[in-house]
Amino acid sequence: MIAAFDAQDQCLGVAIFRIHTLMFLNGEREMYVDDLMVAESARSQGIGKLLLDWLKAEAARLGCVGLSLDSANYRVDAHRFYKREGLENMGGHFRAAFS
Repeated sequence: MIAAFDAQDQCLGVAIFRIHTLMFLNGEREMYVDDLMVAESARSQGIGKLLLDWLKAEAARLGCVGLSLDSANYRVDAHRFYKREGLENMGGHFRAAFS
């Protein structure tokens, strides 16, 4: 987990991530970002870019072959941000829910 704070120690954004093994890529490691959140009041100020740049650098430092995340279809602004930052939309996430 990594977080960004302002000078008054208010949390502006946070990213939660993990490293996992991709069996379909011969056991290569990848960083998966479970959550990347920026406070609504802090958006469009570079906080998301700061966090994502750190995540990319940390993934590379740890020997990962890439970084991935899922984003809900309705998160259009987030998708624009991810595309602008060089992430490619590779497909959908499918799920079956059980009671």
